[in-house]
Amino acid sequence: MAKHGKRYLELLKKFDLTKEYPLKEAVEIVKNLKSAKFDETVELSIKTNLDPTKADQILRGAVVLPYGRGKTVRVLVIVRDPEKEKEAKEAGADYVGYSEYLEKIKEGWLDFDAIVATPDVMPELGKLGKILGPRGLMPSPKTGTVTNEIRQVVSELKKGRIEYKLDKSGNLHLPVGKASFPSEYIYENVLAVFDEILKNKPSGAKGSFIKSAYLSLTMSPSVKLSLNDIYKLLRERARW
Repeated sequence: MAKHGKRYLELLKKFDLTKEYPLKEAVEIVKNLKSAKFDETVELSIKTNLDPTKADQILRGAVVLPYGRGKTVRVLVIVRDPEKEKEAKEAGADYVGYSEYLEKIKEGWLDFDAIVATPDVMPELGKLGKILGPRGLMPSPKTGTVTNEIRQVVSELKKGRIEYKLDKSGNLHLPVGKASFPSEYIYENVLAVFDEILKNKPSGAKGSFIKSAYLSLTMSPSVKLSLNDIYKLLRERARW
């Protein structure tokens, strides 16, 4: 078992590690676990029974958090079409262009958080896969970042659109806000994530493919969520 410091052990006394908490209660507990001097990120971890090595069990996509993630997202748009370039700028993209940005990336420039690209530029952009891929920055049709709908996707990214993808163990880890957020913001962001993931259930998923879920802060222990409570909330809203 990993050793934890005094601060962490004190936080463990604030809730029952063995209990599953309704979402509203879990959010309040997590906000009460704030102990760092910086504004900690609220993180949602979801364990599934999916096998990411099987094509029919891949879970990957994007969701727009209703209240954002509490971070300014720097968006780079790679386009050649002047009209698409105009769309990107009007939607609030931080950087827009083509060859000049491909060259900058080759030289090591990575001062952005997301790339959106039109399909026609992917043959050239794809050559930078060794640089962008390991950092999770390569755009993909599966997450909607390779698209001709430039205005919509850039706008969503600036508002709080986040991508999700199973790790090697079949789990998901997503930021859903900041410790300073009002409880309602975190609550709604978590429900939006579950709503999206359940609607995007892979064809090869067996039964209830979500095994468990936890909320935590960057520097805190994890609080286990009641899945039954979340499913009930979504059904009441007719969202799932």
